[in-house]
Amino acid sequence: MFEGIHRNQGESGRQEEYRSETTGVFRMSTLKVKTFMSPLKIFHTKEEIASLDDQVNQFMAEQDVKRVISVSDACTTDNTGATIGIIRVLAYET
Repeated sequence: MFEGIHRNQGESGRQEEYRSETTGVFRMSTLKVKTFMSPLKIFHTKEEIASLDDQVNQFMAEQDVKRVISVSDACTTDNTGATIGIIRVLAYET
């Protein structure tokens, strides 16, 4: 079991330091957030979402992501309400 000791906000993300209640061992983790975007075109949505998946997976491999905290998608629309894009937000730990 870890209890939180110290939190601060840095340029690279939020850092959290934990101390074990039993061993006193410290663990430092850095939480980061990255946003990805892809336009969506009619009849090409499946390919564009697959391309977005590939982009996120490549980023995770290159950045040596240790743990994914959250992945969230949101659609963007034009003035008629039609979906024209997708935004994916990845919260992760290095």
